[in-house]
Amino acid sequence: MAIAKATIHGAISIVNAIATGKGAALGISKKVNVEMETSYGKGVIIEVENKSMSSRLINKVIEKIVTKNELSKTKLKVSLDTEIPTGYGLKSSSAISTAVAMACAKLFKPNMNDTEILNAGVKASIETKVSLTGAYDDACACYYGGFVVTDNHRKKLVHSEKCLNRVSAVIFIPKSRKRGNVRKLKVSSSDFEHAWNLAKKSDYWNAMILNGLATSAILSSEPQIIPKLIENGALGASVSGNGPSIAAIVRNDSISKIKKVFSSLDGSTTISEINNKKAEVHEM
Repeated sequence: MAIAKATIHGAISIVNAIATGKGAALGISKKVNVEMETSYGKGVIIEVENKSMSSRLINKVIEKIVTKNELSKTKLKVSLDTEIPTGYGLKSSSAISTAVAMACAKLFKPNMNDTEILNAGVKASIETKVSLTGAYDDACACYYGGFVVTDNHRKKLVHSEKCLNRVSAVIFIPKSRKRGNVRKLKVSSSDFEHAWNLAKKSDYWNAMILNGLATSAILSSEPQIIPKLIENGALGASVSGNGPSIAAIVRNDSISKIKKVFSSLDGSTTISEINNKKAEVHEM
């Protein structure tokens, strides 16, 4: 019957929103493609790399946009293809839920605007307990690209701009997925408030460093790594999301030095360009 394909990108944290409900993030070039195909029948089939899987998050996003009546007479096949590893703080959930919302809107509600599409994914994330705050900052960074500064509780984009520096994100993905207790971040609320205010004034790298020091003390098994990355030329560095990955923003001539810092840890390193492009969806 009809096919829609959405392409969206991942992001890294500038300021974690859990402590204050206010966050900031930056788009990176690792991408997610979601293809949605409708046919006669009923039910939702979800496939990742040709293997079927179940996802409460994806089902919930679909329910937010497609009416029960339409779902009762339409079979939906959702195919995911992602470059973002899941469960490491690189915003795969926000990217996937937003891309599914984009594809649903294209096929079933073409008049939905950006905010409505974002809200469908954010509400589904809260209701399925994928995110504590709904991760509006992450969803906006994945969707719009560039820098975004948000008030997650009010679902408001406070400030956004493209990242024009010639920089890359060097991302360390630890072997162990262990992360600290994210609720403990509230203890450092004043640090996160300060970091958010820096981001709001476009002082992103200092915001990221402050966020990195505050989050790594609680979430990372390697709290000493942030100062070491800065000493070796990173402009900003932080645990991304709730971890356990760590992202460093570097000028392209410092990439090898930063990779060397990470090489002392147990895990792998990946390099991503910054993404300034808005997510796209089209009917095929």
